[in-house]
Amino acid sequence: MQLDNATIKRLKGIGHELKPIVMIGNNGITPAITEEIDRALTDHELIKVKLPAGSKHDRDVVATELATTAKANVIHTIGRMALLLRQNPNANPKLSNLARHAQ
Repeated sequence: MQLDNATIKRLKGIGHELKPIVMIGNNGITPAITEEIDRALTDHELIKVKLPAGSKHDRDVVATELATTAKANVIHTIGRMALLLRQNPNANPKLSNLARHAQ
């Protein structure tokens, strides 16, 4: 999915206020992690994930792998945080970060 600059900027603003929902440890991406990310994206649409320590390249690889596995988009990475987006047309408005922060 291609997003324009204004949309990316808005999503980054929403993501700035979010707390990480999933934290990936030294074990890396496990089946439990992928299940939790899938569930979180279904419920919240836009989530923040805390990546494991390592070089920037290693963190980018992990973020891309997570997004590919979850069929999501990496909106932004900074430090050990990654912002993932997967839109859900049937999202619960009380849980969806996009619906709760709609303008």
